[in-house]
Amino acid sequence: MEFFKHDKALIDDGAIIGDGTRVWAFAHILSGAKIGENCNICDHTFIEGKVVVGNNVTVKCGVYIWDGVTIADNVFIGANVTFTNDKYPRSKKYPEEYAKTVIEKGASIGAGATLLPVRVGENAMIGTGSVVTKDVPANAIVMGCPAKVTGYVDTEKVAMPILNEAKMIDDTLYIQKTFNDLRGNLLPIEFAKEVPFEVKRVFFVYGVESGNIRGEHAHKVCHQFLIAVSGSVSVICDDGVKREEYLLNDPKFGLYIKPGIWGVQYKYSKDAVLCVFASHEYDGNDYIRNYQDFLRYKNVI
Repeated sequence: MEFFKHDKALIDDGAIIGDGTRVWAFAHILSGAKIGENCNICDHTFIEGKVVVGNNVTVKCGVYIWDGVTIADNVFIGANVTFTNDKYPRSKKYPEEYAKTVIEKGASIGAGATLLPVRVGENAMIGTGSVVTKDVPANAIVMGCPAKVTGYVDTEKVAMPILNEAKMIDDTLYIQKTFNDLRGNLLPIEFAKEVPFEVKRVFFVYGVESGNIRGEHAHKVCHQFLIAVSGSVSVICDDGVKREEYLLNDPKFGLYIKPGIWGVQYKYSKDAVLCVFASHEYDGNDYIRNYQDFLRYKNVI
C-alpha cells in the first residue's frame, strides 16, 4: 500500500510518508518530515523538515506546521490553525532547537486557533479561534483569548441531592448536618463520625484566579475530603475510565476522593475557599502528576 499524492502537491526527497496517507493540492512537505499512515494532508498546507506527525491525523487547509511541532496519533487540526516556534520573533536568531509544541493523542484543534509553544494533552479540545498560551490538560476543553478551561470531555455532571440528612452517597458525596438559627449557621465536623479516614493534614486553597486549575494529580495511598467553605469550585474525579464533575458550592456538601482517582479543581469563584482534609502528611512520592502515568498505573493503557 502506498500514499496518494495530488499532481499539484510538492513532496521533497527525503520526506517520509506513511501508507494510506493522502496529500492534496498545493501542499508542500519538506525533506526530513515524517508523516504517519492514513493521514489526510489538505490543500495549501506546509510542513517543515523536523516535524513528526503520527497516524490517522487530519490537517485541514491552510495550516503551516513548523520545526519543533510533534503531533501524535488521531489528532484533528482545523483549517488555518497557526503554530508558533520562535521565542524571539524578528530577532534573526536561529536556534539549533526550536521551541517545542506537542499535540498528544486524540486532541482536536478548532479552525483558526493560534498555539504558542505548548503541550496539548490527550483528547483535549481547543475551540475555534482560541489563543493557547499555556499547556492544555488531558481531556480539557479550552476556549477564548487567552484560552481557558471551560469543561472536560466525556464528563458526567453529578446533580447534588436534596439536603435532608447526614449520609453518604455512592461512597463519594457526603451531606453534613448543619444547624441554622437567627444568629447564623453552624457546620460541625466530627472526624471520627463524618470523615471516612483518620485526618493527618488539613490545608486550604484560596485566591485562585479565574481560569486557573488546581490538582491535576492522583494519589497512590492518600485519601482526601473536600469542602468548599466559601464560594464555589468544580471538581473532576477520573478513575481512568469514567469522569464525573461535582460542583461544590455549599459547605454542607463534602466530597470524598479515594486513592487512585485523578482529581482536578477548576472554575473557582473569586471568593472560593476550598478546605481539604488528607489522610497522610505530604509525600511527593505519593503523587502521580502525569495523566499517561496515571492511566498506566490504573492498567488502562
